[in-house]
Amino acid sequence: MMSNFNPQFAKIGEVLIFNNLISEDQLNEALSEQKTTKGKLGHILIKNGLITEEDLTNAYSQQTGHKTISGEDLLKANLEVTNLLSEDFAKEKNIIALNKSDSSIIIAMEDPEDLSTIDSVKKLTKLNPEILISGKSHIERALEVLYDKIKKSDEVESAISNISIIKGDEEDGDELDLATEEVSAEDAPFVKLVNLILTEAIKEGSTDIHIEPGRDTVNVRIRIDGILIRIMSPPMTSLNGIVARIKILSKLNIAEHRLPQDGRMKIKTSDRDIDVRVSILPTVHGEKIVLRLLGSGSKTLTLQNLGFPNKKLKIFRKWINQPYGMVIISGPTGSGKSTTLYAALSEIMSENINITTVEDPVEYQIPGINQVQMHDEIGLNFAASLRSILRQDPDVLLIGEIRDPETADIAVKFSLTGHLVFSTVHANDATSTITRLLDLGIAPFLLGSSLNLVMAQRLVRTIDEDNKESYVPDKNELEKINFKGSKTTKFYRGKPNASNHNTGYKGRTAIHEILEINSEMRQLIFDGENQNQIYNKAVKNGMTSLREAGIEKIKTGETTIEEVLRATVEDM
Repeated sequence: MMSNFNPQFAKIGEVLIFNNLISEDQLNEALSEQKTTKGKLGHILIKNGLITEEDLTNAYSQQTGHKTISGEDLLKANLEVTNLLSEDFAKEKNIIALNKSDSSIIIAMEDPEDLSTIDSVKKLTKLNPEILISGKSHIERALEVLYDKIKKSDEVESAISNISIIKGDEEDGDELDLATEEVSAEDAPFVKLVNLILTEAIKEGSTDIHIEPGRDTVNVRIRIDGILIRIMSPPMTSLNGIVARIKILSKLNIAEHRLPQDGRMKIKTSDRDIDVRVSILPTVHGEKIVLRLLGSGSKTLTLQNLGFPNKKLKIFRKWINQPYGMVIISGPTGSGKSTTLYAALSEIMSENINITTVEDPVEYQIPGINQVQMHDEIGLNFAASLRSILRQDPDVLLIGEIRDPETADIAVKFSLTGHLVFSTVHANDATSTITRLLDLGIAPFLLGSSLNLVMAQRLVRTIDEDNKESYVPDKNELEKINFKGSKTTKFYRGKPNASNHNTGYKGRTAIHEILEINSEMRQLIFDGENQNQIYNKAVKNGMTSLREAGIEKIKTGETTIEEVLRATVEDM
């Protein structure tokens, strides 16, 4: 090629040759293929593996003088401007409207020589197009994300008309239809804002909403897959209106701003009822609100979708189908203990047995099961309700949490009299659960006789399957988790983008540490052996720790090293 080559007077094939990306023979082969397929030359060269999308984008940029834009920057488009072009048109032409001024509109496209598309944009928007160049796959991915966001914001607006709230407790509450409720013009913006927050949180399947006052703005964050994500930041002037609205809905004292308050309300949507626990706490900048959404998840409760490996699922199923004894699940708040227990109850439920639960709060309502909600303010606590339930002829009993000696005592005696008892305990792992129960005053001979199975559980985020890539972890990462797997093990991570809230993760799965109480284990409990001796014996009998269970999920490509380190502690 000549040294005074000017790409702006050359064809795209000549630019690629000048950049030493293809040879003249390869260009001629692609041109002859183009005559039969009628496809674009660049697409043929990419399909044949001769160049990459980035090579083509850079060549177009050299040829036309237009700048390039990355896939990440495409996602920062102004949605109002993007929406100026219909989704069908944008996807047909593979074009995105990014931003605009009074006279021009910035558009991203793959082929800047597509003059008919540029002319169509000019006619549709009455603005002069300014071109940026991006790869075909980047534009296609951004189109999906951006128009999905536009749809979602439209759906949030329309969803307000399909949401209703029951004020305060359901026992004495009147159903409130948010769409038709008459409010003053002054209150209307706050009503709409609270409705938007609630609807967005429910759509995203979040478990908690945090409304936090700052110095200048109010931060609204929702917990998705265990991690808080900010969804909006309204001005501080809106705080009082938001707080007053939520206090009215949950029947709290709107005049009290100095003391913490707790309340509840119920949201009815088209497909499910959601119980909302409201907690208000005074801070230096104003009242902070946390809303806990119970029953907001839409996933069907089955043991198969809770992340059990086949071997552990077989063990767990064996013990939940025993006629009597105790099955205890341990873990911190938000580790999925209740979800696992509900799935177990759903599996063993039949017309031949009476299942009763005592919970605070009732998180999911399951048809065919008798569920009792605690009310501490009137003296209906775990111990008081259990004394009455013993006279209700239950076969299976779920106790929401063993948190005091009286509840522990009733649970053990209940299991020893021919009943199956499920419950949860706040403990770090399976062996420390036994220590915790002994600390609550249960005699070792009673605990050893009644326990069937203890399972510790954690939740780890799963890699977004649509944005998954393999990588090679460094030596430091592998040492942190004490990885002893094969050298051929493939490691994966998620690529952060708007569809996964820039985390690279989507959804969660559980990891488990299962301790079966066999005859040897019972003897250790009878003899009052310490936690370390019980742990060593359990490992000898085949128990895998939470860290090891997490490493198995890494090997199967479900989660990442970083996530397992976050959720588990090193085995000592």
